[in-house]
Formats: sequence, structure tokens, C-alpha cells
Amino acid sequence: VQLQASGGGLVQAGGSRRLSCAASGRPFTFSNYVMGWFRQAPGKEREFVAAISWSGGSTIYADSVKGRFTISRDNAKNTVYLQMNSLKPEDTAIYYCAADRRSQFDSTMSSPGQWDYWGQGTLVTVSS
Repeated sequence: VQLQASGGGLVQAGGSRRLSCAASGRPFTFSNYVMGWFRQAPGKEREFVAAISWSGGSTIYADSVKGRFTISRDNAKNTVYLQMNSLKPEDTAIYYCAADRRSQFDSTMSSPGQWDYWGQGTLVTVSS
């Protein structure tokens, strides 16, 4: 599975940004994978941001982004999105998408070690 994240850039505090992550592979069935977003700020560990279930019916968010970020997916396009609103300087980080062919959608997803595939990351910088 290959994951290609895009959409990062410079945005002012209070602004919005949408990240995309396109998945591919052979053979590959996108809807068989739970998809997630993580982020890593300079000098910090990679942290969980959000995850979405196979069909998109369930989502889970880190407390720090709840109510501001929305994860979604389009299984016809093999793409997962992260809509980020009301951005804060502390949201500045490299954002990584991840995929995992798991059978349970649960709190273990918050651990980076639980994910099988990673994209290359896209940098989001929020200026104050």
C-alpha cells in the first residue's frame, strides 16, 4: 500500500486547510483499511489526530482537535481527507496519513505502532 499525502502549507491562525491522502497498491481494496491521520511537531513524538472506519461510519478524534478537525473518506477515489478549521499555532506539524487492515475500530488506533502503512507526510505551518 502506498499513501501520498498532500495539502500542507502555511496558514494563519484561525484559518482552514484540507489535507488529502491518496492510497494505491496492487492488489488493493481501500475499503478494507481503517485510515488515520497523525502529526509530529518538531522535537515531539508522533501523535494521533483522527481515524475513520472502513465505510466511514465511525470516526474518532484526539481531544486536542475535536470540534475543529473532520476526517472523511471517499472509497470510490481511494482517498482520505482531513478538514482542519480554526487552526492554532500549536497545530503546526508534519501530518502523516496511515492505513491499517485491522478488524477492530478501537482506542488502540491511537498508538502509531498499531498502523501498518504510512505516507510521507505533509507540513502544515500555522502562523500567529
